[in-house]
Amino acid sequence: MEYRPDNLFENRKFVIGGIVIAVVLLYIIQLFRLQILSPEYRAFADSNAFFRKTLYPARGSIYDRNGKLIVFNEPTYDIMMNVREMTASNFDTLDFCRALDIDKMKFEQLLSDMKDRRKNPGYSSYTPQLFMSQLDVREFGLLQEKLYKFPGVYIQNRTRRQYKYPNMGLILGYVAEVDKNKLDSDPYYVRGDYAGKSGIERFYEEDLRGVKGVEILLRDSKGRIQGKYKNGAEDKAPQSGRDLMLGIDIDLQAYGEYLMQNKIGAIVMIEPRTGEILCMIASPSYDPSLLTGKDFGKNYLELERNPYKPLINRAISGMYPPGSTFKPSQGAIFLQENIINTQTQFSCYHGYPPLGGRPACHGHPSPLSIVPALATSCNSFFCYGFNAMLSNREHYSSQDQAFDIWGNYMSNMGYGHRLGIDLPSEKTGFIPNNKFYNKLWKDNWNAHRVISIAIGQGEILATPLQIANFAAIVANRGYYYAPHVVRQRKGIALDSLYSRRHESGIDKSVFDIIADGMANAVTSGTCRAANLGTDIQVCGKTGTAENPHGEDHSLFMAFAPKNDPEVAIAVVVENGGFGARNAVPIGRLMLQKYFRDSIPESDKWIEEQIASREILPFVYQKNAIIKGQSANVNQ
Repeated sequence: MEYRPDNLFENRKFVIGGIVIAVVLLYIIQLFRLQILSPEYRAFADSNAFFRKTLYPARGSIYDRNGKLIVFNEPTYDIMMNVREMTASNFDTLDFCRALDIDKMKFEQLLSDMKDRRKNPGYSSYTPQLFMSQLDVREFGLLQEKLYKFPGVYIQNRTRRQYKYPNMGLILGYVAEVDKNKLDSDPYYVRGDYAGKSGIERFYEEDLRGVKGVEILLRDSKGRIQGKYKNGAEDKAPQSGRDLMLGIDIDLQAYGEYLMQNKIGAIVMIEPRTGEILCMIASPSYDPSLLTGKDFGKNYLELERNPYKPLINRAISGMYPPGSTFKPSQGAIFLQENIINTQTQFSCYHGYPPLGGRPACHGHPSPLSIVPALATSCNSFFCYGFNAMLSNREHYSSQDQAFDIWGNYMSNMGYGHRLGIDLPSEKTGFIPNNKFYNKLWKDNWNAHRVISIAIGQGEILATPLQIANFAAIVANRGYYYAPHVVRQRKGIALDSLYSRRHESGIDKSVFDIIADGMANAVTSGTCRAANLGTDIQVCGKTGTAENPHGEDHSLFMAFAPKNDPEVAIAVVVENGGFGARNAVPIGRLMLQKYFRDSIPESDKWIEEQIASREILPFVYQKNAIIKGQSANVNQ
């Protein structure tokens, strides 16, 4: 083949041309990526021309069942900074610090935190970032006068929670800045946003928070705001959060907190016909206003270090042996399963005879049938009944089957699982099953080995909410609605869980008998101090729960009136001794407050005695921040 130089030149021309075209294409692609696809450069370009100002909605307000305002909002202000605008100008740091009443070291620390991508993962020097939060009206006013002198500094309007009453801290919960987990899991939030962390504020966060709006403003070449983009046509107004109305009566709540001051425990009152919580006292508690504003961190730390644990809602998270308040549920099962009837009698000689008088019992007539056994709180009767059920081979093929049926009834009556209250941190309590005892006793157990559960001791644990809910089941003669603190959500129905009837599987006629026994306990039995007379017939049951760490716990469960129940109640006083000593008088006063709205003169001495009584395992330091709160455990 003949060699031709012009062919070589022709080939080089195509190669060089291809290289040039490839380089040009690379530049075009890179420019497209940087200017069009890159969020950073797009943000930079947008930030030069536009300022998107987030408009925060007002958080929903909270009212009690009578329409009294409990939680509302007040204005607060955040300082936002655009670092590039600041560094491009002659920013007077010292003057800025004077306006905020901070020193330069504090300024530099806040600026460093803002730029730290570990603390602020969404940091960008092109967009405004949170520098300082929760300025009050006075602080905002001082800064606003000089704001024109600080380019790159913007004010973000927000709201902060305020409280009409120093009560319900554990129910309402608190609002705090979102953490990284929340930022990662919910795109609604950005750094510096606030969300509910506990209580109602957390459970109903999506209702309360509302929907953010945006205002798009135009900038000139020097970053100065020139007005609204398209005269506000692209703006989006914020939507306020949804208001909530509670089932709680704030006056009843405050009175219960007053009675429980200097005590540890809980009071729960439920409206049986709806499941609405009328009051829920967990003691100790705290004034909700402590966990707002700039002192939040300091106050939270002190509450967290308090040995009485005022951040724990014992009404739903405290688990206690229910003691003799458990006996009505036992009696209902024995009657339903035909283990006993109203004529069945068992003997008691100051204790359960087959085990040599253990568990022990107090003096009362013997033998007894179910109604007087409930009235006198006879331990022996319910031990006999429990043993009769587990050892019965006419009804059940095995002990395991009998115990499974027993456990199913307990579950249907709300024990051993969460009831589904609309608050976080509800505990399950504990009802043992076959697997538990077969493992514990290596398949070698019977009713006598676990006899203490027949009287609400041993492994049995229940929350005050579960005990109050069982009282509501007896009041309703066999069913309950899941307890809930929120009565209405503005513009939307409650979750169907709270309108669904839960059946116990036990006949109404059985609960009529249980109610008779509880009525007799008030008129002539162990809780006569709860007797409010014939116009308000109270049905009650005392409980004394053994406590290995100190004096026994005092319990009381009741509902009233007997034939048209309006309220069910449970009271637990840790280290309170016999149920009749502390829990019953508290229950009496709460029922008086509910039915008569005030305490009659004849009961004033009880009120003074209970309110002034201190039942604490040890004396707390005198400078505790909850000291002096009229509705909380102090001292």
